[in-house]
Amino acid sequence: MDESWDRRIESFWNEADGRDPDGLIARMTSLVRERPEGDPAALYELASVHDFLGLETQAIPLYQAALDGGLDGERRPQAVIQLASSLRNVGRAAEAVRLLEEFPEDATTGSASQAFLALALFDAGRSREALQVALSALAPTLPLYSRAVAGYAAELKEPGHQVLP
Repeated sequence: MDESWDRRIESFWNEADGRDPDGLIARMTSLVRERPEGDPAALYELASVHDFLGLETQAIPLYQAALDGGLDGERRPQAVIQLASSLRNVGRAAEAVRLLEEFPEDATTGSASQAFLALALFDAGRSREALQVALSALAPTLPLYSRAVAGYAAELKEPGHQVLP
């Protein structure tokens, strides 16, 4: 990857504030045109700016093309999470769940996939599973009560267990 291009992408995101949506898209489009057509990293960045501006419908096919094109490195886990979030935001929560259910934690995004999975499960009407996923992800971060919260999360997985209101 061209380090100069990556530095300019980083600079773009450091300056992005959303006040000039057309200008942001134009600037990113200009950066994308510097890369070969269909470049997965460029598609990911273009998807991200659309997503950033609340244009998830336009971002989704770009994320999918980036992933299908072999997006790798730190951008890949971000693209999966951002695609799932966009799918959820446009009412396609079940697709977001499928995308994230098997997605592992990684060094770049940590437990973020679990947070977005919990949101997608909730939107898909699977509240109990959403709570279980969220508590399971939260438990290891707690200085106190980690074991208790992990135990409660495990109980939510048990069939027939009723969570009291």
